[in-house]
This record gives sequence, C-alpha cells and structure tokens, in this order.
Amino acid sequence: MERGLPDDKTVRTALALAVRAPSVHNTQPWRWRIGDRTIHLYADLSRHLESTDPDRRDLMLSCGAALHHLRVGLAALGWSTAVHRLPDPSQPDHVASVEVSRHTPTDEDIALAAAISRRRSDRRRYSSWPVPNAHIRAISDAAAREGVLVYQTDGPARATIEDAVFAASQVHANEPEYLTELAIWTGRNVSADGVPAKNAPVPGSSDPSYTRQFAAGTLADPVSTDESAGELLVFGTSSDDPMSQLRAGEAMSAALLTATAAGLAACPLTEPLEVSHLRTIVRTDVLDDNGFPQMILRVGWAPIAAGPLPETPRRPLDEVIDPFDRAPATADRA
Repeated sequence: MERGLPDDKTVRTALALAVRAPSVHNTQPWRWRIGDRTIHLYADLSRHLESTDPDRRDLMLSCGAALHHLRVGLAALGWSTAVHRLPDPSQPDHVASVEVSRHTPTDEDIALAAAISRRRSDRRRYSSWPVPNAHIRAISDAAAREGVLVYQTDGPARATIEDAVFAASQVHANEPEYLTELAIWTGRNVSADGVPAKNAPVPGSSDPSYTRQFAAGTLADPVSTDESAGELLVFGTSSDDPMSQLRAGEAMSAALLTATAAGLAACPLTEPLEVSHLRTIVRTDVLDDNGFPQMILRVGWAPIAAGPLPETPRRPLDEVIDPFDRAPATADRA
C-alpha cells in the first residue's frame, strides 16, 4: 500500500484473521486483492455449492463474515475501515472495497480480534445452563450494529425452528446431488478446506433437530446433556437482496465473536433456510412476515465434560490473494 497506509505485514496479518471466518462447509469462497489504498474482497464462485446453496445465500453470508473479520482485525491493528459494499454492479462477485485510515484500538477491538482465533463452530450438544439475558442482548446489539435484527425463539417459535431443521435433513437425505456435495466437503482428515471429521459429530450421535448431519464425523458428543439446551436465534433482514445477505454475514461474524468473547459455544445453522418452503415457514411463523431469515444461531454453554475443539484448517494466504495486475480468478467463472 501507499506510504502512510498499512505495510504489507500488517495487511497480511489482518487477512490472516479475516480468513478465519466461518463459511459454509468451510469452502472459504473468497479471494482478495490489495491495491495502493484499498483492499478488495471477491466471491470465489468456483467454490459455490450449487446443490446445498442454490441461491448463493450461504456464499454471500460467508463473504460477509470474512469482511467483518477483516474489519475487526484491522481495528485491533490500529486501522479503521470505510467499506464500499458491492461497489460495481457489472461485477457481482466484487463483494467489497475497503479503505483504511489511522485508528486507536479500543479494548473492545482487541477483545473481538482475540476471539477470532478461539472461535469454533461447536456442533455438539450444549449444557443445560441458561444463557444470561445480558449475553443475548450483547449478541443482538452486535448484530443490530450491522443492520440485522435478531429474534430470540421460545415456545411455538422454537418448535418451528426445530421442526424446520429436522425437515430439512429429511429433504436433503433424498437429494443425491446434495449428498454428493456433503461427502466431498466433509469428513476430511488432511485438507486445507472442508469440514474435518474431527470437527463433526459421529453420524447418528446428534439430534437432527439441532445440527446438520455431516458425513464421516468422529467428534464425540457428550451423552449426558440435553439436546434442547441453548438458545436458537434467528437473524432477519428487511430485504433479501445480496446486500442484505452480505450484511447478515457481517452480523453473523459480530455475533459469533461476541459470543466467543463471553465464553459461549455457538454454531450457525443455515440448512432449513436452504429449502425454499421451509424458509417461508420460518419467515411466516417466526418472523411474522416482518423480514427475511438469513441465518439461525445456536448458542449456549459447552458441557464441562466436552473437550476443546481443534482448529479447522484454512488455505494459505497466497492461495486466496490475487495480484492486482490480473483479474480475480472468479471473473472468468462468473
């Protein structure tokens, strides 16, 4: 970058934090370009899961999470950001341009950045300990600052979510293309992407009302805890365009890092929203037709008996950064 802006080491450090963001099946569907004054984020359409994510909603959520992780990382390193989202209508895979300026990190900036390396998608059962309302408010406020509303579910609304998660698993169990994608991207042992077997519960050990049923998982799930423990939070937006989905991804990142900083376990759920008629049910019965559901967050306390989760792998930075003298890899595939 130009003189007076972050040096290469600072930018790469921020990008190393950005790519720790969660993504659907850990596909890491992003590419980056570093300009003289801006950092550019592109969606890598070659990593789009066509059967799992026919509307590219999960892909855009993933890119939004990476964008927010970048903002958090830069803030902790002393740089504020001005983000131009979807800046070029002729390039829909150009997700954001990020300008930077000097900034004095706050304690919150540093705490959120520190949470990045500790965050995991915990797909196991949670403890029956209740989540304090103060933590739910903090998570909801973090999402609201990204322009997304969080709906806390209980009673009939929670039952609707549980039923939708289970019904989605039944729909997908009869879709060969979906099952093929799931097998390709999950149950891995040595890979820089995809869901490792050690991070997914053993098939059949977890209730399909609370998590996606991954293939070939080896993660032990505590058997003495309550399947219904934890909170189910629905993230909704007023519109359903790519911009709204991108902002929902940023809100997901903000919520996850806030939960992690508080010591909570959390896991994003998108499977029921990948099935059109189930998403409509969630919109009608949980959001009262007041918005569009983009993501469900399961959050709670990990049981004392549950061991720490291993870190999921990420691709090397040099594989996801494009030089500025050539078009991003996705442009030819769009």
